[in-house]
Amino acid sequence: MKDTVILVTNNGMGNAEPALQHKLAAKYFEIIAQNTSLPVAICFYAEGVKLIVTGSPVLKQLKALEEKGVRLIICSTCLDFYNISDQVQLGIVGGMPDIIEAQIKAAKVITI
Repeated sequence: MKDTVILVTNNGMGNAEPALQHKLAAKYFEIIAQNTSLPVAICFYAEGVKLIVTGSPVLKQLKALEEKGVRLIICSTCLDFYNISDQVQLGIVGGMPDIIEAQIKAAKVITI
């Protein structure tokens, strides 16, 4: 995972019922946090920003990653679009330039 950036574009993982999408995302982030090699950043945009706000079922897993030094970058345009800017619980609110910069610097980009 070293030099890897993960892009989160959905409110969960995969194409299934929301409960299953959230369960898969929680397990994914939990397993990543258990590794010694962590991604440099996780970028949230589109519906992915809903995973980093109040009520998200994956906040615990994301907090563990942030505490281990993984940068959580959240798209401010997306937060504004969904009117949830005031509900951000973790990470750095940035813009598309921040997300693009993370992608450019990464050796590998994974979209979930």
